[in-house]
Amino acid sequence: MKLIFATNNDKKVAEIRAVTGNKFDILTLKEAGIDIDIPEPHDTLEKNATEKSLTIYKMTHTNCFSEDTGLEVESLNGEPGVKSARYAGDDRSFDKNIDKLLNKLAGSDNRRARFRTVISLIIDGKEDLFEGIAEGKIIDIRKGTNGFGYDPVFVPNGSNKTFAEMDMEEKNRYSHRKKATEKLIAFLKILN
Repeated sequence: MKLIFATNNDKKVAEIRAVTGNKFDILTLKEAGIDIDIPEPHDTLEKNATEKSLTIYKMTHTNCFSEDTGLEVESLNGEPGVKSARYAGDDRSFDKNIDKLLNKLAGSDNRRARFRTVISLIIDGKEDLFEGIAEGKIIDIRKGTNGFGYDPVFVPNGSNKTFAEMDMEEKNRYSHRKKATEKLIAFLKILN
């Protein structure tokens, strides 16, 4: 089965492909000859994921999926949440985003947080949603150079390493994106 993954983020593509292996033919937007930046104007991960997959499905009439992911920090009432990529501004600087997050958490004893991914899959015009969650905490300083986004300050429950200190195989033991992708794969296997 061929699926277009409605993202321009190569690191997300690598994470998804590490989970799906060769079970499905996943094309990036670039590989599908699509050069657009799809807006994320909505106030929920679900609506943004739907916006991206619907946009690509309407353009191509090809089965596709997208995802939206947010970091939700308990003591910040779920911030940065749906605004995770643009937390410190529209330039999507994760260094600035992490700085803003750590500044807002300064002095807070409650560091509980979770990554939440929502995948929107459109097959033959019908949408299904899949969610994956990684519970953990935010630490005070950046550690590690792998991954992207908030990975250097997020330690998942059950580990003493940040996502950025893990290789792909280790990160996938905890990953929100992997959990959502596994649900997607299970659903697609039923269709095949």
